[in-house]
Amino acid sequence: MEDVAAAAGVSRALVSLVMRGESNVSEKRRAAVLAAAKELGYRPNAAARSLAEQRSNTIGVVLDDLHNVFFADVVDGIHDVADAACYRLLLNTAWRKKADERQAIEAFLEYRVDAIIVLGARTSPEIIAGADAEVPVVSISVVVDGVDSVVNDDQRGAELVVNHLVSLGHTDIVHVDGGDGGGAELRRAGFVAAIERHGLEPRVIGGDYSEQAGVDAIELLLAARAMPTAIFAANDVMAVTALDRLQDADLRVPEDVNVVGYDNTSMAALRHISLTTVNQPRVDMGRRAAERVIERLEDRRLEPLTHVVEPELIVRSTSGPAPAVRLAAAAERHPRGNHP
Repeated sequence: MEDVAAAAGVSRALVSLVMRGESNVSEKRRAAVLAAAKELGYRPNAAARSLAEQRSNTIGVVLDDLHNVFFADVVDGIHDVADAACYRLLLNTAWRKKADERQAIEAFLEYRVDAIIVLGARTSPEIIAGADAEVPVVSISVVVDGVDSVVNDDQRGAELVVNHLVSLGHTDIVHVDGGDGGGAELRRAGFVAAIERHGLEPRVIGGDYSEQAGVDAIELLLAARAMPTAIFAANDVMAVTALDRLQDADLRVPEDVNVVGYDNTSMAALRHISLTTVNQPRVDMGRRAAERVIERLEDRRLEPLTHVVEPELIVRSTSGPAPAVRLAAAAERHPRGNHP
């Protein structure tokens, strides 16, 4: 900064004002400072500045899985609010692993981010709460006691799926769950409770929110010759790969097997997929999480808040009447006559 100040013929303090984007600098002096900085190849040291100001104007975002479009949509919402408030985002991924999630959180604390948003937390609540003791933390998709949370009513979302499939005449429904992923436990609980209320037997296959989990579930059902008439996958990623494997096995969707997902990601609405799924307002959830963070940073709010969004079932082409119902309807339309 001393070099830039000397080259521009201004004080070091004025260079600092220009680099911070302050408005109380004349355009002539601002242009001179920026030209000198460009000629000298000067770039402000964000780490040094954050130490001096005790503020980095950055928010760390931990994503459970880079391959899941759901998280990309949520980040869009976070960015909208953070950018408007002049905060930058740093992204890290947990690769669907608790240990990596802990490391990502620790890395952000070491880099002195101002706040952290965790999407689809798998690690222990104690780790999240411990980070929140140092900087504001918001959890998306998982309620963490004592920490701001923005979540979908996952149990209700699973109930909507079961009620929809039962209304179509399905009595044999399998749930492919999300393992220890965010919201998976509540979706599993909602499925089991709703199935039992309808007097049916719950069938659950373990998954992990990954592409491979959807394929593995279909392979297991095919090998056991135990294919249900409907499959409820705990997220759209598993649902789409399950659809692909069913088609490879020459099983028609929805005529032979229904498939329902969760999240209503952008790929679910693609015409050739047209997946029935549960909608989470992903961008809005990201916006609300960023708003909670900025409230903590700017307004010094201390009490934790939990915001719950209501799920909505989006019915598309992958769900329809159970085979028995379909056959009965066909028989009514074309009854067999008595011929001499």
